Amino acid sequence: MLALIYDAGHFIRFNRFAIEKAPLQLYYAGLLFSPERSPVQKQFYGGIPFIQRDPTVEQKWSPLIQTFEGHSLGVKAVVFSPDGKLVASASDDTTVRLWDLATGESCGVLKGHSRDVRAVVFSPDGKLVASASSDSTVRLWDSATGESCGVLEGHSGVVTAVLFSPDGKLVASASFDETVRLWDPATGESCGVLNGHSHDVTAVMFSPDGKLVASASDDTTVRLWDPATGKSRRVLKGHSSGVVAVVFSPDGKLVASASYDNTVRLWDPATGKSCRVLKGHSSGVLAVVFSPDGKLVASASDDTTVRLWDPATGKSRRVLKGHSSGVVAVVFSPDGKLVASAYDNTVRLWDPATGKSCGVLKGHSYSVNAVVFSIDGKMVASASLDNTVRLWDPATGEVFSTLWDKIVRLWDLATGESDV
Repeated sequence: MLALIYDAGHFIRFNRFAIEKAPLQLYYAGLLFSPERSPVQKQFYGGIPFIQRDPTVEQKWSPLIQTFEGHSLGVKAVVFSPDGKLVASASDDTTVRLWDLATGESCGVLKGHSRDVRAVVFSPDGKLVASASSDSTVRLWDSATGESCGVLEGHSGVVTAVLFSPDGKLVASASFDETVRLWDPATGESCGVLNGHSHDVTAVMFSPDGKLVASASDDTTVRLWDPATGKSRRVLKGHSSGVVAVVFSPDGKLVASASYDNTVRLWDPATGKSCRVLKGHSSGVLAVVFSPDGKLVASASDDTTVRLWDPATGKSRRVLKGHSSGVVAVVFSPDGKLVASAYDNTVRLWDPATGKSCGVLKGHSYSVNAVVFSIDGKMVASASLDNTVRLWDPATGEVFSTLWDKIVRLWDLATGESDV
C-alpha cells in the first residue's frame, strides 16, 4: 500500500497538466505512458481495446515532470523565506526571482538592478527581500507583491553582502568601497557608514543579539562594530591574507573568520583576542559556519575539502573528501545532523558525526555557488552558474524540482536523474 501511495505521488506530478486541463485523458495518456514498474499502472491499467500494441515505456518514472520559466544567466545566491513557503534566487541576469515551493512556479521577478545581483536575503518576518548588486545599490522588495520598497544608495562600489539584523530593524551591506553601511528598512535612510577597512569588505554579519556587527575584509582584518553608534569596537588582527567570511557562534561568544591564508581563526568578541587558529587546509578557506549547537565548526576550502573542527580545542575532527574542485559553500542542517557542501557541479551531503558521505546530488551542469537548507531541514536548495536553482530531498538525495534557464523543471523523486 505504501508503495502504491508513493507511486501515486509520481503519477500525479508527472500528469499534473492533464489532471488540470483534461482529466478524462488520464486513463489513455497517463496510465498508457506510465513506467512498466509503476504500481499505479499495474493496478489500474488493463489495456486499451483499439490499441493493438502498447508503446515502449521506461522501466521507471522519467525525471522531467513540468517546465516553467526562469533565470537566463547564472544564479549566485539562494535563500528560503522564514515560513518556508518561498525561495528567492539572485542572478547574473540582474534579477531576483521568487518561487512558490508548493507549485514550483515563479511568483515574482524583481527587476530594477542594472548589474548582476550578488546576494539576497529575507527579513526575519519574511515581508521584505533585500538584494545586493554590483551596481552599488541595495534594493528592498515586498515579498508578497514583488514591488520595490526602496533603493538604498550610497555605496560607491560593488555591494558584496546584505543582511537584516535579528530584529529586522536594520539592514547592513558590505562593499568593495571599503565600507559597511547600515540602513533603516522602514524608511530607506542611511543609519551610519562604518569606515575603517583599507580594502574590499567581503562579508558582514550581525551577532545573534544584534548588538555587534562583524565585517571581513581583504585588508586581512575582521572588525567588530557597535551598530547603535557606528563605532569600531575591536579590530581582529592575525590573518596574513584577505578574509572572505565571518560568522558568530550561536551563543555569540565566538567569532570565526576564514581566510585565503589557509586558516580559520576563532576570536573572543568581548576582548578581541584570538582563541584558536584552525590549521589543516592546504589552500584558501572560502567559507566557515558553526553547527546549530555551536559544538562544531565547518570550513570549506579551495583544497577541495571540508573540515570539521572542535571550537573548544581547535582540533580537526573530520576531513570530508570527495569534491573534485575547490569548495565554496558549506552549511549545517537545522538539526545539525547533516552538512552540505558545494561547487564542482555537485552538492555533497555528509554525516558530521562520522565524516561519511550521505549522498552526492548530481544534476547541475556547472559550478554550484550556494547551498542552503530549508527552515525545517526537509529540503536543500542549490544555486548554480548553469542558470538553475535545484531543490533536493536531503533524506534521499533526490531532486524535488529545478528552477531553470527560461524553464523550471520538476524531477522525479525516485530517480533524481537529469537530462541537462
